Amino acid sequence: MSKTSAPERGTAMNTSKPTLAEFRAVAHPEGLLDRRSGEHWAGRLYMRRISSRITRHLVDAPVTPNQLTWLMMVAGVAAGAALLVPGLWGAILGALLIQVYLGLDCVDGELARWRRQTSTTGVYLDRIGHYLSEAALLTGFGLRAADLFQQHGARAWLWAFLGTLAALGAILIKAETDLVDVARIRRGLTAVEDSASVPRAAGVAKARKLASALKFHRLIGGVEASLLMLAAGVADAVHGDLFFTRLAVVVLAAIALLQTVLHLLSIVLSSRLR
Repeated sequence: MSKTSAPERGTAMNTSKPTLAEFRAVAHPEGLLDRRSGEHWAGRLYMRRISSRITRHLVDAPVTPNQLTWLMMVAGVAAGAALLVPGLWGAILGALLIQVYLGLDCVDGELARWRRQTSTTGVYLDRIGHYLSEAALLTGFGLRAADLFQQHGARAWLWAFLGTLAALGAILIKAETDLVDVARIRRGLTAVEDSASVPRAAGVAKARKLASALKFHRLIGGVEASLLMLAAGVADAVHGDLFFTRLAVVVLAAIALLQTVLHLLSIVLSSRLR
């Protein structure tokens, strides 16, 4: 996942391969898996267990954490491109590449922490990678729904537009979050702690609590969206057309637009800008 900056960089902690327990003690510091906004549920559920077993074999490999972050970007963008493959295989390939993207998102930070090579550049590239990957996935899904290669009749560009709209919403939501720290730092304040902020209005607090319980907003995230796309692909394979893919595009676009507005209001009316 995201890498935090540290004063040390460029010095390997150990040149020999550590045991899994030794590696996790450094690469998974206390609180990493409990971060409310920084750790994906899939990371906690399974990916951190897998990634740490891979990363410990890379501690003396001729690869840098930032190079792995670039590779993460490639996997994420490739997932969006894979959705252009007609039929169920496109949806399967897209979902698999998102899992690779998620794994690399864990591996780069783990390697950086072990080698003490965390950096501001790494944090920046990590954020850009998330922006690009989720936008590519949703845009690719819109093009898939538009039947780009005319497997089910004429192209229908409305669906491509809705997919692009969903991608724009996903980017704006991330920007709304990231710009909180930009605004605070420019005011001479510290960055927001990785914990829940407190809405100042009771109505906003209730709405936020309801949204958090329903978790519908998570559907526009890369992992969740790829699973929805896969489910739609399976349903379309049975149904024989793109009905479920197009339905999913409408759902994702609606969620993205709604969440863009609600997330903005949540931030403006919360304690994060105070």
